[in-house]
Amino acid sequence: MSKPKIAIVVGSTRAARFADVPTEWIAKIARSHADIDVEVVDLRDFPLPFFDEVASSAWAPSQNEVAQRWQKKVAEFDGFIFTAAEYNHGPTAVLKNAIDYAANEWNKKPAGFVGYGSVGGSRAVEQLRLYAVELQMAPVKSAVHIAWGDFLAVRQGEKKLEEIEHLNQAATALVNDVAWWAKVLKAARKADAIADEARAA
Repeated sequence: MSKPKIAIVVGSTRAARFADVPTEWIAKIARSHADIDVEVVDLRDFPLPFFDEVASSAWAPSQNEVAQRWQKKVAEFDGFIFTAAEYNHGPTAVLKNAIDYAANEWNKKPAGFVGYGSVGGSRAVEQLRLYAVELQMAPVKSAVHIAWGDFLAVRQGEKKLEEIEHLNQAATALVNDVAWWAKVLKAARKADAIADEARAA
């Protein structure tokens, strides 16, 4: 079986976003893991409108071309790590919107989070975990929380993320968890598909 493919989803599209910094950092750590393949997926490349379909794509095909392209991209992956900025105690609207524009493509795959902002983005990550459960994902326990002091030090150029050891440790644990669950769940999904084919034969 091929190695699980993990997406690092950039959860902000603002021109002045900080998201590129943790994305590059976590992607480098993830790419050093021998058991997974990694791709950065930038929501800027999928300019989705605010959700305006007749129903979730779980119940009716999306009509919007960008939504269709987004769903095909999500379906390519066996697991996800989301960068999660915290705005007003929650995740970015653009990330929630992107999550809502796919459905079955998320199912039975692990999700991990790199939060930043006030209290390390923990309230945004907490909400994202709830969304993940509703979409039948497996949110992993390990997470990265770039707390305010570290965030400001990096933002102001005083430090780099790779120089902050407790964040490196958290990132390694996160990637290890996502990789393990991606491998296990990919095998389980394959077994389900084989069983479904056998029943249909």
